[in-house]
Amino acid sequence: MSLWLGSRFDLRMVVIMAAPLFFLGWIPYLSPFKNRVAKYFWITYLTIIFAVYMFFYAVDFGFYSYLGSRLDFTAVRLLEDFDTAMEMVWESYHVIWINIGFILLVSVFAWLVGKLFTSIEKKENVHYSIMMKIIVGFVSFFILFAMGWGKLNQYPLRWSDASFSKHPFAAQLTYNPIHYFFDTWKNGRISYDVNKVRSYYDVMADYLGVVHKDKEKLYFKRQANPINPVGGKPNVVIVLMESFASYKSSVSGNPINPSPYLKKYADKGWYFKNYFTPTVGTARSVYALLTSLPDTELHGTSSRNPLIVNQHSILEDFKGYRKLYFIGGSASWGNIRGMLNESMDNLDLYEEERYSAPRTDVWGISDADLAIEANKVLVKEKEPFVAVIQTSGNHRPYTIPDNEHGFKIRTDVPLKEVKKYGFASLEEYNSFRFLDYSVGLFMREAEKSDYFKNTIFVFWGDHGIDGYSQHVPPGESTSNLGLGSFRVPFVIYSPMIKEHKVFDTVMSELDALPSIASLAGIHYTATTLGRNVFDPQFKDSHFAYTMFNRADPTLGLVGKEFYYKSTNKFEGLYKIDSQTPLKDHSKEHPELFNRMKTLAHGIYQTAKYIPYFNKRRDAHE
Repeated sequence: MSLWLGSRFDLRMVVIMAAPLFFLGWIPYLSPFKNRVAKYFWITYLTIIFAVYMFFYAVDFGFYSYLGSRLDFTAVRLLEDFDTAMEMVWESYHVIWINIGFILLVSVFAWLVGKLFTSIEKKENVHYSIMMKIIVGFVSFFILFAMGWGKLNQYPLRWSDASFSKHPFAAQLTYNPIHYFFDTWKNGRISYDVNKVRSYYDVMADYLGVVHKDKEKLYFKRQANPINPVGGKPNVVIVLMESFASYKSSVSGNPINPSPYLKKYADKGWYFKNYFTPTVGTARSVYALLTSLPDTELHGTSSRNPLIVNQHSILEDFKGYRKLYFIGGSASWGNIRGMLNESMDNLDLYEEERYSAPRTDVWGISDADLAIEANKVLVKEKEPFVAVIQTSGNHRPYTIPDNEHGFKIRTDVPLKEVKKYGFASLEEYNSFRFLDYSVGLFMREAEKSDYFKNTIFVFWGDHGIDGYSQHVPPGESTSNLGLGSFRVPFVIYSPMIKEHKVFDTVMSELDALPSIASLAGIHYTATTLGRNVFDPQFKDSHFAYTMFNRADPTLGLVGKEFYYKSTNKFEGLYKIDSQTPLKDHSKEHPELFNRMKTLAHGIYQTAKYIPYFNKRRDAHE
């Protein structure tokens, strides 16, 4: 399998090499078969590209033999001390023989290309009709495109496809050195400043409850024991709801009642009304769920960075549990397959190809079908399990399938009312309702099963979304504080929970897994920024970090009453529920302002640093 996948990566590099000749070589004065100058130009071009490719392969072999890992962008750091690096290379490798072999190989390649061009040039010209030329050109383009795409799938071949096996050498063997180097260059440029991280260490260590502090080693690890377990080794089901902003939902008191099913379980279980995701975007939310870290990447997402996808996750501390992940479409999206497989052993990942339900649109099967398909799997489980169900249908094109499973599209709500309470159109409103209906469908199916009575069900929105509804404070709107992009419902429901509660406590998505693990009675190792929201040691310091990932990032920290927000150009302290949310209160509350400012920037700097030192295998050492 590694060789098969690796050959497809290699083939893509051949396509990239040949593409200029394919698209330009038909022009007479650029044809290597009709113009002698063009012939030598293309020989030179192909030889240079081949030499560059072979250089990468040679360096990759040397890099692997020296460090036991494939060539990535971090290798450029070795050139910071160029003289020492070159001396090490000279003393470690047969440089002269390698260079002789390299020159011979490139020379042979140039000779063979020249022979090939000459051979084709001497062949008798065949005259094709215009139609035949179009057909040949189209077929050739299709073949070239297919080889470059690399997969019979809507998503192209990506580095995360190399993470098909838990065997560490399998992925190492699969990578193409050029492809992998530029993937890590594009997404993996290290931007943390260790001195800044160290300057915030004392603040962060106190905030996280680190017992054994070490400022030099930047030690953040701590052992956590469950405080308020529910039941004995319960199952856990996490439902991640796409673009499920709190202001749009019924739990916020939305008058047009878009999510009655989620409200039903919020009214019977535990509802956290001040729950915030750290960033906007589903891939970023999956990263936060898995790692308890905010995604601080500014030009991509952390899930796309091959250097940091292998992370310790608290999910790994669910010992003796089956781990399952259900997504209606393809896990190639956002490269989350690589992140999931690299961070968890024995994960059973379900994608659209594994379901019997038909594909609805670009996002795969519908959320209702996903609910049914996931339950079909869970009812057969004999061991305790932790399962994540990631919905995706509450997105344009807002497709609701023909087999609605009993769902009724509403057309009786005036468009004016729909827009007044947070939705841009009736299509979006019904799509939101359909996602909520799918949650209700899943729970109805689960209630018929044996696993239901011993399961903790957790629901939250993967992120909020720009917009505003008239029934919530103005600070939710994008034109003010923009909190609607981060505030989402968080609901915990279980037959084992007998008392309904509504929590005003500020909670972050970073705190989700630590808190769920505590409810499940799991002893876990915390290495990142998540905290157990039920832990009394944190009762006076509940905050939620937020970030708009832009070239000039907007950092924020949500407290019980105030929101700290800053960019490179401004910063301020704003009252969340105020009717004048843009009024700066920093001068009225200087101590709180400085505390929240320090913590927000400490989280930001620490979150950039930790992923490079949070490998799964190192977490329990």
